[in-house]
Formats: sequence, structure tokens, C-alpha cells
Amino acid sequence: MSIEVNNESGVEVDEGLLVSLAGHVLERMDINPLAELSILIVDEEAMAVLHEQWMGEPGPTDVLSFPMDELRPGGGSGARQEGDAPADPALLGDVVLCPQVAARQGAEAGHGTEAELELLCTHGILHLLGYDHAEPEEHKEMFGLQAELLESWREVRAQR
Repeated sequence: MSIEVNNESGVEVDEGLLVSLAGHVLERMDINPLAELSILIVDEEAMAVLHEQWMGEPGPTDVLSFPMDELRPGGGSGARQEGDAPADPALLGDVVLCPQVAARQGAEAGHGTEAELELLCTHGILHLLGYDHAEPEEHKEMFGLQAELLESWREVRAQR
């Protein structure tokens, strides 16, 4: 996986942690190992501009996802049937995070900024992969998968 992080927020964020998490999520979702992902970390002002421009909503939000190529789970090496051609590697898209919003939400949730950024990064990647939560069944599927991925991530981190 090629995972690039660009921190324009002015806030110190553990970029290596986000790269490791994103790699874990993409691997668990069986995404082609040559796929590319960009994680952009912005301040509240920049996030508010993006939120208004792309979602028509005022103020900053916690995470936005901008998918590029149609890339779905099962495109990695393990999910193909015999004789299938390997899925082409693709530019997955961009996940945009706002650490200031994440800090507030993490404090409210009682788990801190780092855990909130992990949750938001995972959430954003799932959106890039086509998951949504507008309908009750979609919500159940996406948030269940998000919880599963975060639990497996924490298990991996605990073993290190």
C-alpha cells in the first residue's frame, strides 16, 4: 500500500500511527496492495471550507472522504477466484481529518484524540470503499465493520 500523510493542521499528529492503521484497514478489507491512499490533516478553518464546498454544511466536521477510483473490498490477492485477473491497483482517494474536532469529540467520548483519529480514519476509509450509513441497515453494517476493524487494530498494536 502507498499511504501518504500530509499534515497542514499545525497540530502534532502521529502520522506513522495513521499510516499503520490505514494499512491494517486496507489489508483487512483485502484491497490491492498496490493501491494508493492519501490522508490530509487540516485545521478547522480549512475543514469548514471543505465541508461547505462539498457537503453544503457550515462549520468544520471531523472527517471527509473523497473517493477517486472504484475500488472495493476483495480486490487483493486473497479474494480472487482461480483464473480471475488481478484487480488493477488504483488511487483509492483522500481522507481528510481535523484533529481539533477530533480532540473535542475524543474528550466527549472519553477516549482521547488519538483514539478518535483512529476511529475517524477508519470511518473515512470505509466511505472510500463505498460504505455509507444513511439507511439503518447501512449504518449497522458500516459501524459494525468499523468496530471490528478497530478492535483488530488494537489487538495488533497490543502485540507490538
